[in-house]
Amino acid sequence: MPRIGVYLAHPRPGSFNHAVFHTVVQHLRHLGCEVLAHDLCAEEFAPGLTADETETVRSATDTHDAQLALHRAEVATLDAMVFVHPNWWGMPPAVLTGWVQRVLAPGVAYKLGTAEGEPEGLLRAGRALVLNTSDTPADREEAEFGDPLQSIWASCVLPYVGIADVHRVVFRTLADSSDETRASWLHEARCHAAALLT
Repeated sequence: MPRIGVYLAHPRPGSFNHAVFHTVVQHLRHLGCEVLAHDLCAEEFAPGLTADETETVRSATDTHDAQLALHRAEVATLDAMVFVHPNWWGMPPAVLTGWVQRVLAPGVAYKLGTAEGEPEGLLRAGRALVLNTSDTPADREEAEFGDPLQSIWASCVLPYVGIADVHRVVFRTLADSSDETRASWLHEARCHAAALLT
């Protein structure tokens, strides 16, 4: 049974991001996956990296923070990961940025000091799906900003921890979307989630 972590970063209950998150979680469970679902804002995950956490971690439990230890232990067991969040200033929301910095720590998600001088990813997850919402049209996102979220996830974060197969989907523009369009986006989210299993 595939074990998939699904992470939501949006503070407002009832947001479309929440709808995407719940749709993906339910669909993956329907397909027989073991899903570890985390609404990071509802769980009040603390995003602030402490001074102690800037050191290499000896094990996932090398922390006095029980919530952090749980997340670190879980990511090591996943076959795939899904991230659902809005595009805010070309970045994930702070809670998810903090999750990346605190959970995907050296010693947990990657190690330094290899013979080749390159970091070595430690996660077993082979695939990741990133589902974003945005109010910026695609042509402006690319021409003016260079699509920073694509660089963050597909170049900077996930390959660093060993996840080479990264697929990202953007639902835009959210602010002026109709109910019919949103329903089609939820169907699309289900299809992309199911593709993690193929």
